[in-house]
Amino acid sequence: MPRLGWRWLLVAARAAAMLAWTAVAVPIHLVVLLTGKSWAVPPVYLAGLGRIAGLRLRIEGEPSRNALLLSNHLSWLDIPALAAASRSAFVAHSGLAGQPILKWLCEQNGTVFIARERRGSVAGQAEQLRQALSCERPLTVFLEGTCGDGRELLPFKSALLSAVDPLPPGIPVQPVALIYDEAPDIAWTGVEPGLDNAARILARTRPIRLTVRFLEPLAGRALADRKAMAAAAREAIAGELAR
Repeated sequence: MPRLGWRWLLVAARAAAMLAWTAVAVPIHLVVLLTGKSWAVPPVYLAGLGRIAGLRLRIEGEPSRNALLLSNHLSWLDIPALAAASRSAFVAHSGLAGQPILKWLCEQNGTVFIARERRGSVAGQAEQLRQALSCERPLTVFLEGTCGDGRELLPFKSALLSAVDPLPPGIPVQPVALIYDEAPDIAWTGVEPGLDNAARILARTRPIRLTVRFLEPLAGRALADRKAMAAAAREAIAGELAR
């Protein structure tokens, strides 16, 4: 675990606030579910978690209605950020489904679980992804497949778009650039244990400033197939990160 000194008090305070927020949000969500509005509370809950963690957003542009959002990925904070900015659902690694509490929380926001290491299983879940895209809110795919280090944009994995190739009619495909002011300090790479990363983030005394920039939806030949979509999205996002 990281050596944080007195900042462990800040970690404890923020963790307690997150638990309290969960204790408030979950019962409200269960009541709202009875009205049929299954997506009303989860994005608000996720946005609240981000706020407690110190996330401060600047939103540029607008998400298209029921768009497929293609985003870069640096941190678990990306999820509350995009939930706050667009009320998005997410595509997540099937490994999360092995943790019952986390799986349940993810499912409440309409998360689609995929096995990224098995290309055939990605394509086999086409119907599930198409249903998610029909819910009149965006669905986000992190095409790097893992968190980057904040210094270099990783290759985009077009296999993650197999389930939407060909693209369903009327679905906009929109790149989103997540631009952190201190990206290398925020990034969560695979060599860092999850609890260590969470403690390091929650121990920060400075706000975590993030610009969520919704770019122009892809058009023309960029929508030809999954490889074209992945390449065009990466090019657009790389251009924004280099500004």
